Amino acid sequence: MAVNCIIIDDEPLARTGLREYIADIDFFNLLGEFDSALAATGMLDSGQVQLIFLDIQMPRITGIDFFKTLMNPPEVIFTTAYPQYALDGFEVNALDYLVKPISFERFYKAALKAKDFFAQKQNDKTGIQGQSSGYFFIKADNSLVKIMFADVLFAEALQNYVTIHTTAKKYISYLTFKSVEQYLPIEAFIKVHKSFIIAANKVDSIDGNEIHIGQHRIPISRTLKDEVMEKLLRGKFLKR
Repeated sequence: MAVNCIIIDDEPLARTGLREYIADIDFFNLLGEFDSALAATGMLDSGQVQLIFLDIQMPRITGIDFFKTLMNPPEVIFTTAYPQYALDGFEVNALDYLVKPISFERFYKAALKAKDFFAQKQNDKTGIQGQSSGYFFIKADNSLVKIMFADVLFAEALQNYVTIHTTAKKYISYLTFKSVEQYLPIEAFIKVHKSFIIAANKVDSIDGNEIHIGQHRIPISRTLKDEVMEKLLRGKFLKR
């Protein structure tokens, strides 16, 4: 999988540094670099760009204001010398926010986050339909029970057992929670607590540190909350 990206930054040295970093990442394909946001509009209109490395403080229009004007924006990683813009970056669902000077270690961490995001996006298009129409078996009630992925609401750890709640009923099976976590497709299921894994598309609402799925109330671990909220809300949070 190659991710088509561009650089928009008015500083030549910053563009050079990013270009060299991108060249070292085998899953990035650099389509071009631009010294202003307006100069990149033709490339963006082509529909080929999947990811922008976008500076914020630039002449005429800031990177954030420019990004907000895009009708069908690609993903974005902001690059800036000003950490105070991080909240603005979060509000436009940026994949990451890199503060200059950017070390390769920090850049690589952002690159891996982008890789995971695009891999999941690809799975959403091609893989999840197959997974959700698929099934698995567990031993419950002295029988082998077939469970459709699409019917699973959540899984709950209970000492030496796991309870799998489905749209029809719940099943208790002598399983380890770790084995269930490793088997359920990560594109569709999220671990929200040390004892709970939920089906992301079955969430009805989020209230503080609780997820509501039907009549069930599932706790969100404080240590996992940021990760859980990012996975649930990214690209799906409608704001004014």
